[in-house]
Amino acid sequence: MGDNMKVKIFDESHEKDLEEKINDFLKEHKNIIDIKYQVSISMFSEEQIYCFSALIMYK
Repeated sequence: MGDNMKVKIFDESHEKDLEEKINDFLKEHKNIIDIKYQVSISMFSEEQIYCFSALIMYK
């Protein structure tokens, strides 16, 4: 694929799980261009539901 930019998306319900997945990915890929991070919160009945996600752009 040459020098084409790629993306990897992670989506976890706990921030520590997301952190672990990203750190594992970074061990394997050194040409990181950018990381976008996002937290979403929703309500289901009385319960708050969190979604922690990241998009990593790399070569």
